Amino acid sequence: MNTSQAEGIDQLQSWVNESKRIVFFGGAGVSTESGIPDFRSVDGLYHQKYDYPPETILSHTFFMRNTKAFYDFYRDKMICLDAKPNITHLKLAEMEQKGKLTAVVTQNIDGLHQAAGSKTVYELHGSVHRNYCTKCHTFYDIHCITESTGIPTCECGGIIKPDVVLYEEGLNDATVTGAVKAISESDLMIIGGTSLAVYPAAGLLHYFHGNHLVLINKSATPMDADADLLLQCGLGEVFSRIEV
Repeated sequence: MNTSQAEGIDQLQSWVNESKRIVFFGGAGVSTESGIPDFRSVDGLYHQKYDYPPETILSHTFFMRNTKAFYDFYRDKMICLDAKPNITHLKLAEMEQKGKLTAVVTQNIDGLHQAAGSKTVYELHGSVHRNYCTKCHTFYDIHCITESTGIPTCECGGIIKPDVVLYEEGLNDATVTGAVKAISESDLMIIGGTSLAVYPAAGLLHYFHGNHLVLINKSATPMDADADLLLQCGLGEVFSRIEV
């Protein structure tokens, strides 16, 4: 770790100490350190062998027209039940427990924030742990997907769909409303592990009007110039050094 990174983490520590309404906004980079691949990264799922690109497979149209192929990919690449929360998940949960952090807003669907102990989590893109019948709307846990083959179906005969936001689908209104309220009321916002390239999720950051905006990401993002503190490194490097 170079001197500027160390100084930046010290600055973040100072802001964490003085803040009472921290919001963390995270993307795939939060979970890559738990072994969950980011399919947009160089080493991600785009470089796996499938008949279609992942963004095509993970679309509403593809789900409706090629449901079995969707589930073949989904079971293989989108469900990582062996993954465990890493230091970032655990530290954020600790921040909430100690009254410093008011919410996590995440683009991830893996449920690792809740597994770490976080209570107020706005999952913008849903969760692999929730699934529902498209016909009668009965809800199922993740085992209805992992313990089935082909297309999972409900007792009523309807197709079971993951409660995740596919491409071409809109975000959940209640989730967005909660996230916007948390962001707009926060005094410190930490953005981590996201390229800020996916909308409308990235657009929620414009609701922040607090004291300090911190951006932690290994690569450049469109909001780098807007950050009060920019740390271009892994999240684990940062959160392992933050004391709550």
